[in-house]
Amino acid sequence: MPLLDFLDPQAVLPALRATGKKQALQELSAHAARLSGLDEGVIFEALLQRERLGSTGIGEGIAIPHGKLAGLTRIFGLAARLEKPIDFEALDGQPVDILFLLLAPEGAGADHLKALARVARVLREPGVVERVRATRDREALYSVLTEISAPRAA
Repeated sequence: MPLLDFLDPQAVLPALRATGKKQALQELSAHAARLSGLDEGVIFEALLQRERLGSTGIGEGIAIPHGKLAGLTRIFGLAARLEKPIDFEALDGQPVDILFLLLAPEGAGADHLKALARVARVLREPGVVERVRATRDREALYSVLTEISAPRAA
C-alpha cells in the first residue's frame, strides 16, 4: 500500500507550531477537519482517546497519532514537521518533531493496521527522517514521503 494512496499534497505541514502534545493534536485535528470535511472535535476526541491507551510516540522523534472515525470513507493521512520538538511521552522518552496523523473508517480493520505499518516502515527507511527534518517546504516534504513508498523495481 503506497503512502501516496492516503497522503495528499495538501495534507503536508512543513512547519507546524505547537508547544505540547495536546496542542499538536488540536492543530492536526483542525487541519484534518478542513481537508476531510469531518468535525474537528470528533477527530480530536478520537486522537485523545487513543493517546489515553498509550503514547503513539514510537521513538526517534516520531509519533503516529491515529484513530478510527464513523463517516470517513477512506484512510486519511496528514504529515507534519514541528518547528520545535515537543514532549509526546514517546516510548524512548525523546521529544517528537515528526507527526503522521492517520485516520481510518470505523470498519477499516486490517487496512488500518497495514497503513500504520506502512507509515512506520517509510519513516524508518534509512535517511528519510533526516531528509524530513531538513525539508522546509510542502512540496519537498511530500516528495520525500511519497518517493520512498513507490514500488521498487526488481
